[in-house]
Amino acid sequence: MNKLYIIKIGGNVLDNEHALHTFLQDFASIQAPKILVHGGGKIATQIGNQLGIESKYIDGRRITDAQTRDLVTMVYGGLLNKQLTAHLQTLHCNAIGVTGADGNLLKAVKRPIGKIDYGYVGDIKPDDVNSTFLYFLLKQNVVPVFAPLTHSNGQILNTNADTIASVLAISLSKHFEIRLMFCFEKKGVLKNVNDDSSVIHQLNESSYQKLLKDGALADGILPKLENSFSAINAGVKEVLIGDAKDLIKNIRETTEGTLITKS
Repeated sequence: MNKLYIIKIGGNVLDNEHALHTFLQDFASIQAPKILVHGGGKIATQIGNQLGIESKYIDGRRITDAQTRDLVTMVYGGLLNKQLTAHLQTLHCNAIGVTGADGNLLKAVKRPIGKIDYGYVGDIKPDDVNSTFLYFLLKQNVVPVFAPLTHSNGQILNTNADTIASVLAISLSKHFEIRLMFCFEKKGVLKNVNDDSSVIHQLNESSYQKLLKDGALADGILPKLENSFSAINAGVKEVLIGDAKDLIKNIRETTEGTLITKS
């Protein structure tokens, strides 16, 4: 079974021109099927401020009202996604920028209103992925670049990029041996959030549960780990959490970041 790398890149790298260029050079050099999923960075907030659209958050999550939905569609699906795609083309990487609406790649359900109304936010699951079309693109040596947007009933929905990456990995695990990679500004999952050298290099379910019980993990890494183990338990072979600067090191057998496996 062929290897597929599904790589999610987060905001801090997107916001740093030099770091982003280096990351994209490394990404383009990977000689294997690959998918890039990007978050939003700060640019939507910056452009929103220029347009008089205030960003609203609850517990660190963006509230996507109608104005904000239009804003993130323009910025994530337009400006940012096409800049990344164009940059990859200059690096001889045949990328195609997509949202979930393109080719019906990612259908979603608008998040129901509970205690909080998150607005135009999409929830997705592996069955919502058009894996047949994605498989065709990958076999044609095309590199999909996903903006964090899905669709439902004719509406674009803002959707968490980590979740998109995880769902893509689960859906495509029937076609490929997958390493799902979450790239950000830390070396990996840390024993001590203030010590970048305290990387936990290997994690499985039992060691993860022990760390949780001991309260040894910072709150900020927990959503990534939850997505990681959801993917592992649904058939994804490996998940890697690590520094965007270590991308090339982390596609090898011996890795610098935190490698998560079933056992």
